[in-house]
Amino acid sequence: MNRVAGLPPGGDRKYNNFLVNVEGLSRTPNFLPCHQDDTVMDKALLTWNIIFAKITSDRDTKFTSELFKNLHQVFWTKLSLYTAYHLQTDGLAERMVQMLEDMVR
Repeated sequence: MNRVAGLPPGGDRKYNNFLVNVEGLSRTPNFLPCHQDDTVMDKALLTWNIIFAKITSDRDTKFTSELFKNLHQVFWTKLSLYTAYHLQTDGLAERMVQMLEDMVR
């Protein structure tokens, strides 16, 4: 899961961010428009109507907040943090982010 920030506002609701999720099994990317102020819980968990068993993400403050840590305890999910472009990750989310930025900007 990754977040694309700093985009020009667009659409009816003037979204300026995207939340990018790549499902591990099907490798299907999901792009969710959101605002800078939106929390990950508001958007990812409530809009997609699913609870992830494992979330692999970079060290964005949205994913390391106290609220998100509590969600991991409640839903028994595992958060795997990595640095961007780390050799042991497949980099699919980063490639999706680059593709999305190229399309939008």
